[in-house]
Amino acid sequence: MSYVKIGGCTVRLVKGDITKLRVDAIVNAANCWLRHGGGVAAAIVRAGGNIIQEESSRIVEQRGPVKVGEAVYTTAGSLEAKYVIHTVGPRMGEGDEEEKLRNATLNSLKLAEQLGLSSIAFPAISTGVFGYPKDMCAQVMLGAIKEYVSSGGKMREIILCLYDDETYRIFEETLWKKF
Repeated sequence: MSYVKIGGCTVRLVKGDITKLRVDAIVNAANCWLRHGGGVAAAIVRAGGNIIQEESSRIVEQRGPVKVGEAVYTTAGSLEAKYVIHTVGPRMGEGDEEEKLRNATLNSLKLAEQLGLSSIAFPAISTGVFGYPKDMCAQVMLGAIKEYVSSGGKMREIILCLYDDETYRIFEETLWKKF
């Protein structure tokens, strides 16, 4: 497990299942309709219960689709976390992907802070079916996290929970370059 400390915040990389982490919030790499049918989203609903999908559906009914880069939240059902923060990352090829992923990361952190939380865990947003390259994802997400922490962000622990060895290695190499 690799980590760095910046001020009062620890940025940590872990390999494993995001649904098992004991943090205040986990981030779901969602689609704009918050339909949690595959990837990280499906795993979160399987582990936390259908209440997460029900609350997500109500959000979309009330406000419409979530735009790329935005973040919303639901409770976490039976997960260890208190909340699931749902953010929509970019699809590779749609244009302006770097800025959209940066916004998805920063808006998730800002929402967690507004909720009074101190710890959050992210997956590698958009690297599954959305096709975003893992090395670019690591650059953008870790850059946004560094920007957030350096500008006075209040989170005490930010975890990047990476599912496989390759993704972990890419993020670890980037972590040492960025921090």
